[in-house]
Amino acid sequence: MQPLSGPGAHNLSDRPPSGEKNTASDTQPLSPAQRTMLEKLVVKIMALSPAKSAEIWASLRHDLGATDGSELQARHFQPAEQLLQQRLSQAQQNHASRQLLQQLTELLPQGNNRQAVSDFIRQQFGHTVLSQLSHQQLQQVLSQLQSGSLTIPHPQQSAVSDRPLLPAEHQNLQQQVTRLSAATGESPAKIWQSLFNLVGVKTNDPLPARHFQLLSQYLQVKTALSAQHAPTLNNLLTVLKQPADRQEQQLLLDYCQTRFHCAANTPLTQAQINEAVTQLFARRLEKAGVTPTIHNETPQPQLNPLIANVALPLQAALGKRGWALVALVLVLVLAIVLMLAL
Repeated sequence: MQPLSGPGAHNLSDRPPSGEKNTASDTQPLSPAQRTMLEKLVVKIMALSPAKSAEIWASLRHDLGATDGSELQARHFQPAEQLLQQRLSQAQQNHASRQLLQQLTELLPQGNNRQAVSDFIRQQFGHTVLSQLSHQQLQQVLSQLQSGSLTIPHPQQSAVSDRPLLPAEHQNLQQQVTRLSAATGESPAKIWQSLFNLVGVKTNDPLPARHFQLLSQYLQVKTALSAQHAPTLNNLLTVLKQPADRQEQQLLLDYCQTRFHCAANTPLTQAQINEAVTQLFARRLEKAGVTPTIHNETPQPQLNPLIANVALPLQAALGKRGWALVALVLVLVLAIVLMLAL
């Protein structure tokens, strides 16, 4: 006779101890619905962590004791789902902590926030390493910073601002000087001298690092304008990385009208536009507490208003060779005036 199938046909020795149920379905492979459920949890974990699919499944098999390479069975489904849910919760918390840390990192460079946060977590948590903070601690620090509840100490910049240029900063300026020299034909030594004059430093003294950004922008503006055949004051305002405010715009316009008898859209020679650039950055350095040593790159003769009405438009139209022709016109005009006087 064939043994009857079903739970009643099992011997007592085949029953699981402690009253556990051991049905035939428990030893079956995972059903499609069960596998789909576990795969969805694995995908969610992958989206929130750097873990790969194979790594997650291997860890799951290890935790379930299924290390012989066999397929997971139906009896593994519930503990597998619980383990993946736990890992998903941990991944979600880690992801949220990373987002908080990113928000904090973006706020730290503003003002003296970095010092304020450092002081706060030292007082509250006994250390100053952000990466060691829990999710709740990060949330507390961010909330305090965003609400303005932290005491922001006054920046202490004396030690930093007085240091000389770092080698990398000096190399950056050197590269820009080389590019400007190649674009204009001006010697690198003369360009460097203009930088020293601009910040009011002797040639043999180190350039202060606090002026690195302004010096870099100064060189960038001059290089950009050197590529234009007949630049104007409007062109200068356009290429500025740090836009000119209304006061600076008026200062430049007044300077060019007084110095060159020109308007904002009047073509200028390279010497004139360079002089305007120098004046602008000299004023910006004055705001930073520097007294620049400004030398006009090309002395501009003061013209009689009557002659200027003829000479300046001609100069602007002819570009770099304008002053040579203007000088020739002046000599001819003066010669005619003297002949008539005699």
